[in-house]
Amino acid sequence: MSQTGSVWTEGLEPGRQAVALGIAVALTIVAVNVTLVGELSFFFDLCFIVLCLGLALVVKPHDFFTVGVLPPLMMLAVVTLLGAVAPETVADKGDGIVQAVVSGLAHHSGALVAGYALCLGTLALRQRTRRRDAARV
Repeated sequence: MSQTGSVWTEGLEPGRQAVALGIAVALTIVAVNVTLVGELSFFFDLCFIVLCLGLALVVKPHDFFTVGVLPPLMMLAVVTLLGAVAPETVADKGDGIVQAVVSGLAHHSGALVAGYALCLGTLALRQRTRRRDAARV
């Protein structure tokens, strides 16, 4: 009897593609949010949390580490990009790039912590399920 894996145990995307997908979706969310509101808002925070969960669900098991370190790097990249291009979207208008990055990370730290915890928790549950299934065979 052959056992086929599920999306939960086997994933869908290799790490590189999951990273590319995460960055593309994050930048799309930023573009939509800044266009509609003029700054990063709670909408971005919610979408970031869902994105972190989604990436943890689609990545293949051998690339868990790649997605496990991705949420803080993604948030840092988004805030740094906005701090360099349009600091008023993450900080006060007169702030420099360093202050904009620090302010942006501080303002969106709740989303970062929640998204990161959800991502790591999901990866841990997937790993536990894989080990349990491997022990049954």
